[in-house]
Amino acid sequence: MEKPDPAAPKIRSFTLDEDVKVGEQVTIAKGTTVTVRKPGSGELRGLTLMALSQLDVDALAQLAPRITTPVIHKNASMDPADLMQFGGEVMDFLLPMAAKQDASPPA
Repeated sequence: MEKPDPAAPKIRSFTLDEDVKVGEQVTIAKGTTVTVRKPGSGELRGLTLMALSQLDVDALAQLAPRITTPVIHKNASMDPADLMQFGGEVMDFLLPMAAKQDASPPA
C-alpha cells in the first residue's frame, strides 16, 4: 500500500461565477476566490459520505460553512455551477489516492 503524499493539497479553491446571496443580500460577490479546506472528521459529523459523494445539496450546504473561506453560509443561495465547483473540490478530497491514480494513470 502506498503512503499518502504529504505534498497533496489540503486546500483548494475556485472562483465564483455568480454572487452568493442570503435572501436578497449579496454575501460573497461573483469573481471571489473561495478557498476550500479538506474536511476532517469533526467537520463531517452529522453528514454521510454517501450524501457528499452524490453531491447532495443539503449535505454540501451543511458542510460549506465548516470548510470555506470566505464562509458560505448554510442558508445561502448559490448558482448551480458554483455549487458543482464546490462539490467537485469536496469529492476530490474524499477520493482515496488509489482511485485518483486509477482515474488518471501516468502517461
